[in-house]
Amino acid sequence: MSSRLRALPLLALLASGACTETPKMDPKDQAEGLYLRGNSEYLQGKFDAALKSFDEMKALAPGDPRLPAARGEVLLSMSRLEESEKEFAAALRLDPKRSTNWSRLGFIQAQLGKKDEARQSLQKALALHPKDFNALEQLGELAEERGDHDEAVRDFTLAAEAAPEASKSDLLVRAVDVLTKQGRQDEVLGVLRKATGQGVRTPEVLTALGDAEVRAGRLTEAAAAYEEAAKKSPKDPTLWELVAEIQLKLGKRDEALKAYAESLKVKDRAVVHVALAKAHLTVDDRAAAEAELQKALDTVSGADVSEMQELADLLSAMGRKQDALRILTSLGSEPGHAKNTELQLATARLARDLKDTATVQAACARVATAATDGGVVKCP
Repeated sequence: MSSRLRALPLLALLASGACTETPKMDPKDQAEGLYLRGNSEYLQGKFDAALKSFDEMKALAPGDPRLPAARGEVLLSMSRLEESEKEFAAALRLDPKRSTNWSRLGFIQAQLGKKDEARQSLQKALALHPKDFNALEQLGELAEERGDHDEAVRDFTLAAEAAPEASKSDLLVRAVDVLTKQGRQDEVLGVLRKATGQGVRTPEVLTALGDAEVRAGRLTEAAAAYEEAAKKSPKDPTLWELVAEIQLKLGKRDEALKAYAESLKVKDRAVVHVALAKAHLTVDDRAAAEAELQKALDTVSGADVSEMQELADLLSAMGRKQDALRILTSLGSEPGHAKNTELQLATARLARDLKDTATVQAACARVATAATDGGVVKCP
């Protein structure tokens, strides 16, 4: 047998043996795989599994600066704040120039009530990355908590400017809320007009702008803002109602009716039919008002007290005061509404007009019982 032929079985044997051995993976590659697996598990909400993967990674690469930050994120999502704080502190010892770690540490310290430490950490984050909108937002919250409203508005506004499009609106609204609570309406308008002028025209921002324009007495501008917001909020019928109410105040009845119709396209609600009936009554269109009243009666839920009160008010205006009183009396007698002073007073007034003494007395007795704060409420 030739040497070449004798070598063939040996080569085959060697090849077979090689296939049965488990290939050895480089520890660095194995650690990287565990890091990726842990992050995937974290994103899927499998927090315990993620921590286990990161623990396995630690045995292979204990000095990896990404590891404590990754563990810190998982622990933060599990609301284990003290442990998360320790992990981010460890991450910063390994990599003190990573702004995200300072930002996360500051956020956690704020949740733990360590306000001064939080502020210092957040400022370090911004020193490394001035457009860290998360750090700016947290600084805004801290400023608002300690009553520094100007700083809060500044931080929320800067955060909105630095944030991705999806977050800009919420941050702007936070700045507006601070100003609104302080009664600084001119500044509210300034912030919102600037933002919308720069292209931030979400339903939330446009609605806030509409509110501000109403407070400024600029109804035409308010209607335009609400209408744009309504068109961008296909599931919210109330914005179209606001447009309609303003158009009625502006004397634009046809525009108001169109807006109410748009609201009904979103959702058929009794309160809109009531509003339409009242609009028809103002021009003495009794037939149209009656038609809307019937639609209101067909769609009323009975669970919404304000809606039921609106319906009772319409019935009273259309000469059906006894029906209106039945609605109010039924509502007012329910245990959950016994302390609703506005409802009880409305019931008492209507009962007095109809000379229903027993109902007046019952409603006034509930008013007296509800006045537990020492105040005196005059009942008819």
